[in-house]
Amino acid sequence: MDQSFAIDAFGALAHDTRLTIFRLLVQRGPGGTPAMEIGRILDLKPSTLSGHLATLKRAGLVSTERQHREVRYAPRFDAVNGLVRFLLEDCCGGDESACAGLAHSEA
Repeated sequence: MDQSFAIDAFGALAHDTRLTIFRLLVQRGPGGTPAMEIGRILDLKPSTLSGHLATLKRAGLVSTERQHREVRYAPRFDAVNGLVRFLLEDCCGGDESACAGLAHSEA
C-alpha cells in the first residue's frame, strides 16, 4: 500500500459520522448493508448519508452493489488489512512478537 492511499483512507475516517458508518459496516460484515438501513440505524438524512458514503467509497474503504432499487455498502476488508499492515510494517524494528497481540488487545 502506498502512503497516498493511506492518507486518503485515514482522512475519510477522520470524521465522527464516517467513522461511525464504517464501524457499523464492519460489524454487519461482508454481505453489506442497504444505504436506507444505514440511515435508519444512525438516524441520518439521505443527503447527509450519501455524501459520507461517497467519501468512504472514494477512499477505497467501502464497495457498493446495486440490487434492484437499493444500493448495498460493504467494508473492503482488504483495504482495512492493508492499512493495518501499512501502520505496522516497520513495527518494533522487525520484532514481530512485539506486535503479535496488537490486533486483539483491549482499548
